[in-house]
Parts: sequence; structure tokens; C-alpha cells
Amino acid sequence: PGQAARRGPAPMAGPGRFFMGQGPAEKSMDFSGSGHRLLGLLRPQRHLFVVAIGLATVSVGFTVLGPRLLGHATDLVFAGIFSRRLPAGTSKAQAVAQLRATGHGTQADLLSSLDVTPGHGMDFAAIGSVLMWVLVVYALAGLCGVVQARLVNVALQRVLGGLRGEVQLKISRLPLRYFDHQTRGEVLSRVTNDIDNLGQSLSQSLSQVIVSLLTIVGVLSMMLWISWILALIALVTVPISIIIAARIGKFAKPQFVAQWKITGRLNAHIEEMYTGHALVRAFGRQEESAQLFRDHNERLFTASWRAQSISGLMQPAMMFIGNLNYVLVAVVGGLRVASGALSIGDVQAFVQYSRQFSQPLSQVASMANLVQSGVASAERVFDLLDAAEQKPDPVTAAHPDRLHGRVTFEHVMFRYEPDQPLIEDLSLTAEPGHTVAIVGPTGAGKTTLINLLMRFYDVTGGRITLDGVDIATMSREELRASIGMVLQDTWLFGGTIAENIAYGAEGATREQIVAAATAAHVDRFVHTLPAGYDTVLDDEGAGVSGGEKQLITIARAFLAEPLILVLDEATSSVDTRTEVLIQQAMSTLRAGRTAFVIAHRLSTIRDAHTILVMENGAIVEQGSHAELLTADGAYARLYRAQFAQAVAEV
Repeated sequence: PGQAARRGPAPMAGPGRFFMGQGPAEKSMDFSGSGHRLLGLLRPQRHLFVVAIGLATVSVGFTVLGPRLLGHATDLVFAGIFSRRLPAGTSKAQAVAQLRATGHGTQADLLSSLDVTPGHGMDFAAIGSVLMWVLVVYALAGLCGVVQARLVNVALQRVLGGLRGEVQLKISRLPLRYFDHQTRGEVLSRVTNDIDNLGQSLSQSLSQVIVSLLTIVGVLSMMLWISWILALIALVTVPISIIIAARIGKFAKPQFVAQWKITGRLNAHIEEMYTGHALVRAFGRQEESAQLFRDHNERLFTASWRAQSISGLMQPAMMFIGNLNYVLVAVVGGLRVASGALSIGDVQAFVQYSRQFSQPLSQVASMANLVQSGVASAERVFDLLDAAEQKPDPVTAAHPDRLHGRVTFEHVMFRYEPDQPLIEDLSLTAEPGHTVAIVGPTGAGKTTLINLLMRFYDVTGGRITLDGVDIATMSREELRASIGMVLQDTWLFGGTIAENIAYGAEGATREQIVAAATAAHVDRFVHTLPAGYDTVLDDEGAGVSGGEKQLITIARAFLAEPLILVLDEATSSVDTRTEVLIQQAMSTLRAGRTAFVIAHRLSTIRDAHTILVMENGAIVEQGSHAELLTADGAYARLYRAQFAQAVAEV
């Protein structure tokens, strides 16, 4: 339960997503700085954004013009109705005077605001012309909106594509030390989830913010043009809407936070139970697992119900405020029409504008947390991009005149942390064609020695030379091209067995692949598979055993034919008979090559030319198998302890 509580929550759906971004928005440490840097990423596509803003302005302009045209059409209809009721042959002024004389002052005021010709009736040609213009205006607005949205999406995808490429290049330049302090899940989350969240936040907010702001400006301008009194009445409801939305959001936010946390715990429990399904069944804990799931599920139900119930009040509240605004505008607008200050078409247009005015305000408010979430994700990506990189290769890289494979450690010092020394003043020489075995207890520095040779880490002091050339002055690519490495932890990628074997030898033929597989004893089990060498493996190597996966990685090293061979517990996952066969193959592979072998089973390195015994980062003994047994030191104690245990087990 402790681990589950620390795991990240799953994505959330429903209304809460719009009020809380994609869940409770992570507070940005430097919103302003990260926001400016994020805008800097958009700068290369500024020409597309400028065109998109221009199209958005045209689209909003046409959209805002639509209600005004419809109001004019309403005035024409209303004027036609009045014209039909008035006697022909009289003028508008005469009709108004007659109404006032008969005591119908309100109707006289209304008639004075209309453009009527007594006795003519409706002007259907004029009405049809106006409606045709409305159709054209809305069609142009929709077309500009579609093109604008497409341009914004194209620009954003270009930006995100460039950002992903920049992150990928950055990862290739990061030292191994960075990944020692960051979990793989954390790095993957920044590369995938955070960039995806950033893209979704920008795509959902950027275009909408531009359109909403332009709509607010355009609609407010038209409202003020029609009637500043009605505009003030409409604006009165804006702060009321903001206050209500803020209060509802304040009460809903803790519930969404709880929903996110409990969702994370539930997902973590499901992941653990599915991953360890065999173990759960083996220990008979199915009922306890199911009960824990029910408990998490019940808490999630309660939190989700509260969150959705509170956030569900937002829409009815906004509708109530909108209807209140509608009533106020309708009442005051009706009085203004009756007094002749406004036409019915003006009031109709104003009602539509009041609807359009409240919608973008709600959209901008709902996108605040979405923008905050996107900037927070951008910060995490920027943190990765700003991480310290490994030292670059020299501009003019040195390289041995001729590679023989002589490796020398000269007074090497190294420490992972500045205040924690690991290797102090280590010196050794591996001659070409010799096998150097490294043994010692866990944490003695055996693998660290290999990491220094591969330049996964750079030495703190001293130097390592390859055929007399300091490897720090060589390019990493040239150095590592000379070294073949087989690790205890096997690594296979999604692809066929043949592709996995040929990974270290680009352009290898099928005959070369089969020869390497035969030497590593892969060929004997490949033929039992349905598709042979074309059998497709996933990244977990499903379909082959752990020992068979190790054999494939060894075949990969065979095919690469490196000058220097590094074996880090390479035979730990194979059975004894296969290990003997691999040792024979390794003897052939090591011929003429310098080999470094890390082993815990001392029986596998008895034929090594030199055996190094390491303790606490230092070489405490050095010699051949026979010499070290005769010396009766640390190696002899390890050897006797290992075989004494084997005898006891027998």
C-alpha cells in the first residue's frame, strides 16, 4: 500500500477534466519563465500562427456580423407587418401623428423607429437578400475557422516533432550518471506523457484562447454599438459568473485530487496483482486481493461521486446566470423598443450577442488549469533538456596507429559521489590475446571497471589507455566499436531472432548469422521454433527461456568479432552442460582478443591468464589460478568457500 500510494494517477475523464486540466494541475515552479520559453519553441512557426490569427480574426468578424444581419432581417419583417396595417397613400409622419392624436403614444414611438412605407407590406426581395448575405457570412466564417484550425495543428505538430527530436538527441548525449539518478519510468514519462500532455494542452487551448479573446472583443464592441445601457446590464452578470465558478471550483478541486490519488492506488493495485498473478495464487491471497480492490473501488466511487456532483453544478449555475441575463436584456430591451430608442432587430441581435459573450468567458476560465498543466509538463521536459551532458569527444580525436588490444589502467581513481571514494590508485595491464578475470564480492567495483573501460563514466584521476592512446582522447564511437559486451541482464528488441543476432554487425549475411548462432549454440534450439530464425520476439523475449535469450546475446557478440571482449556474468543463466559448451566457444572467440570476464563461479575462469581479486575498489590479489591458490589469500578463501558449499549441498 505504501508503494501504491506513491505511484502516479491514471488519466481522468469526465467533466472534471475541463475544470482541473487533466486532473489537479501540477503547480508550475516558474510559470512566467517556462511560458516564455514555450513561446520561444513556437517562434519558428510564427508565420503560420500569424496567418492563423488573421484567419481567426476574419472568422470571428463574420461570426459577429451574423446576428446584426439577422436583426436587420427581423426589422424588415416587422416593418412589413406594420406597413400592411397602415392605410396606403399616407406618409410615415402622418401615421405617427394620427396615433399620437388618438392616444396611442407607445405605438407611435415604436412606429417612428421603423422604416415603413404604409400600404406596401413585406419586402420579400430585401429580406431574401439579407438572408443570403447571412448564409454567405456564416459560410465564410466556417471556412476561415477550418483553415485556421488546420494551420494551428500543423504548426503545433511541427513544434512537437522538433521537440521530440531534440529530446531524443539530448538522451543520446546524457551521461550514464543521469540515468543512475532517474528511474526509467520517470524518463519515459517526460519523453512520452509530458510531451503528449503539452501537445494536448496547446492544441486545446491555443486556438481556443485566440478565438475566445477575439470573440469577446468583437461581441463587446457590437453590444456597445447597439446600446451601451444593455451592454452594462450584460456586463453586470460577468463578475457573478466568475465568483460562482470560482466557488464551485474551490469545492470541487479537493474531490478531484482525492479521485486522482485513489485512482492511482487502484491502478497500482491492479498492476501489482496482474503482474504477480502467479504469486498471488501460489500463496492463496486471491480473496485478500479482491477485498483490497473492493476497498479501493469503494473509496474511488465515493470520491468520484462527490467530485462529479459538485462539478456538475457548474453548468446549471452558468445556465441560470445566462437566463437571468437573458431576462434582464429582454425586459430592458423591450422597454427601449417601446420607447422607440431601439428596434426589435437590435434587441434580437443583442440577445444573441449576450449568449456569445458568456460562452468564451467560460471557455477561457476553464482553460486556466489546462494551460497550467501544459506549462508544468513543459518544465519537466525543459529540465531534461537542461541536464548536464557528457563531455564531448575531442574535435580531433586520437586513435592508435594499429589496434592490438593492449589495455592499461594507470593509477585510476573513480568515485560515483564526490565524498564517497570507490576506486583509489588502481593499475593493471591486459596484454593482447590475454583473458583477465575479475572476481570479488558484490560492490567491490568489478562492473565499475568495465564501465570506465567503455567510457560510460570518465575516470576521476589517472588514465586508461588502448594501445598507448588515452581513451579520453578517442571518440566514444571508435572506442566502443572495438569492444563487444555481453551482460548478465539480457536485452532483446522487438524483431526476429536473426535481426537480434545481427544487431551489432550491420549488413551481416544469413550465412554469417547462422555461423555465429551455431558457435553460440543458438542453432540447436532455433530449429525447434515454428519460424526458425524468422521467429519474432518482443522486447521481453517471450517465447524463449532466460538461458536461450543469453545465448542469443552471446551470438550477437560472436558476429560482431570485437577486438576486446567484455563478459559480465555472461553464462549465469545457462545450464551446466550449455555453460561448458559456451566456455569452449568462448575460448575460440577469445583467441587473439583481449577479454575481460566478470564471474562469480570461479570454476569458469580457471584458465584465465590473469585473475584480479577486487575488494572495496582496489586490487588485493593478482595472478593465475594456481598462483592465487598457492598464495592462500582472498582468492583461495573464495574458492574454498564456494566449493565447500557445493560439497555440502551434494
